[in-house]
Amino acid sequence: MSTVKLEGLRNRTVAVTRPPERSAEAVELIEGAGGRALVAPTLELKEAHTESLREVCRRADEWDLVIFTSQAAVESLFQLCREFAGKIRKDCLVAVIGPRTARVAGEHGLRVDIVPEDYTAEGLLDALTGLNIEGWKVALPRTLSARKVLPRGLEMMGAEVLVAEAYRSGLPEDTGPAEELIDGLLEGKVDAVTFTSPLTVENLFKIAGNRRKELIEVLKRVKVAAIGPITLRKLEEHGITAVTPERYTVKDMIAALAVSMGEDVD
Repeated sequence: MSTVKLEGLRNRTVAVTRPPERSAEAVELIEGAGGRALVAPTLELKEAHTESLREVCRRADEWDLVIFTSQAAVESLFQLCREFAGKIRKDCLVAVIGPRTARVAGEHGLRVDIVPEDYTAEGLLDALTGLNIEGWKVALPRTLSARKVLPRGLEMMGAEVLVAEAYRSGLPEDTGPAEELIDGLLEGKVDAVTFTSPLTVENLFKIAGNRRKELIEVLKRVKVAAIGPITLRKLEEHGITAVTPERYTVKDMIAALAVSMGEDVD
């Protein structure tokens, strides 16, 4: 991606609401374009080495299909079960939500067989429709706060699904940066906000407390970017419009935001 495409971010303050360990790419893009990145995480991911995740490891040679919907799920499983890639059968398929998760899975020795064109749960289900997975044993390590679309869809296709809690998604222990973001928005000091999941939206509103309604009104007036349609839908529930890229990646979201902001100054 060229810097030219990001010129709309120059001298603009853009908030990144992802967890700090997932924010580096967005920060680099924003600051590389001459903007100011305000890292204000509204979400914290914590590994959860649960009994269900241990079961995924214990039954490694039973799985017909293993699905990862985030990098965090891959990392948590391999923290617990470093030998997992060597324990699964050679004919076990591995599906992931998108290219970044595929890269992390590959780094841990997994051969990734399926990456959907649409980086959503619905996209994964579409990518699996050509397979007859009736009777398959499917491992799905993820956070339990995720939508039920994927496991329900797999079960409707006849699969036996183990949803294993691999990590927990919650409010950050330190809400100070998010509160500073809210202050900045209400004071007119923030030009744009990026959201990468419905939880990053919901948690910002929780942190806002009695300032929630005022915050929503401000978000209707500043630039907002959503990584994909699921996050967009959560914003639209509150009457907030957002820029959404054609490809649901951080890079494409930042590019779409830059184009949108560049149009405003033309």
